[in-house]
Amino acid sequence: MPEAPLPPLPMHRTALLDPPAEYALLREQGSGISRIALWGGNTPWLVTRHKDARAVLADPRFSSENHREGFPGLQPTPPPLTPGQLFAMDAPDHTRLRRMLIPDFTFRRAEELRPFIQQLTDRLIDDLVAKGPTIDLVENFTLPLPLLVVCELLGVPYADREFIHRQAAAFATVTDGPEAMRAGWSALFGYLMELLVAKTADPGDDLLSRLATERVATGEATAAEAAGLAVMLLIAGHETTASMLSLGVVTLLSHPTQLEALRADPELVPGAVEELLRYLTIVHIGIRRIATEDVELGGVTVRAGEGVVVSLQAANRDPRAFPDPDIFDITRDTQHHVTFSHGLHNCLGQSLARVEIQIALPTLFSRLPDLRLTAPAEVDAHEGRAVHGVRALPVTW
Repeated sequence: MPEAPLPPLPMHRTALLDPPAEYALLREQGSGISRIALWGGNTPWLVTRHKDARAVLADPRFSSENHREGFPGLQPTPPPLTPGQLFAMDAPDHTRLRRMLIPDFTFRRAEELRPFIQQLTDRLIDDLVAKGPTIDLVENFTLPLPLLVVCELLGVPYADREFIHRQAAAFATVTDGPEAMRAGWSALFGYLMELLVAKTADPGDDLLSRLATERVATGEATAAEAAGLAVMLLIAGHETTASMLSLGVVTLLSHPTQLEALRADPELVPGAVEELLRYLTIVHIGIRRIATEDVELGGVTVRAGEGVVVSLQAANRDPRAFPDPDIFDITRDTQHHVTFSHGLHNCLGQSLARVEIQIALPTLFSRLPDLRLTAPAEVDAHEGRAVHGVRALPVTW
């Protein structure tokens, strides 16, 4: 009998709020680690169980360097290799550059930004009320809020938001091919290189100014590294949170009993946000690694030079880690979810993202208690994006 073809990646969601069903099947077969098919005959390992996912993400023998031969990238041609791409770097350069950003992304710093984020949230909802009662929530709330926050943090003019989002979307849309991704990154890189020069001459109280005056001027980093870090933060700092806010609204409206519990008890908010992060797992393309030496993983030997794709969405729905994982439950313990990855490459901006979601969703549902989708069945998901989300979210109240 001929061998069955390997499952292809990416797998596509058939339900807006749930991962592809194939992940659950693969997770429950054998060791939960199986071969998958990518472009050009590349057949990396797919990791679907929570324990194994954390093991890979914490193990330095699995490299993030996406230009290594055999790396299971999103495209046959790797994206542009420009300085500052923390997600594609290993120690010691990853450690050196990440340390430069940590002071601006601590838990304490995120908490200090609460009043500012609350003000932005209230202002955007005031604008919603003035324009409503029927409006696209993506265009008018879930996208502007995180973009305003990251622009303020970096010192990037919000007036350039349309250019920024357009180029970020081009880089994050994997189905348009490597040239489109390369063009999006390059456009933002050039833009931020120019802004870095301006900040060197006239610094302000922002991250880009501090990189210019405290890191580049002292020789700790090159201008290209600083600009590359800023590109990464600008893209990741708004695309992911915007998607979480949009899908968070849909999820809570789809679970009215849980929404009412959340309205009644503000102390449930932090746990509800963690459950949304676990349940939705918007980074749905998987975390990519390549083994630098032979590694035993879940009963499978991953050989040096073999690629590994860690499915965060499969790991976050693993019943071994989360009982009844397909049920949305804002009271469950989700502290060990892997939505923000794990290990040295865990998401730098996770504290800020948490604060934004903790403020935005409760405020929105408090200010607009009758908020509802105008056409729930017609909510259109992005296709081909590295981050799961929706194109638009028409609502009324």
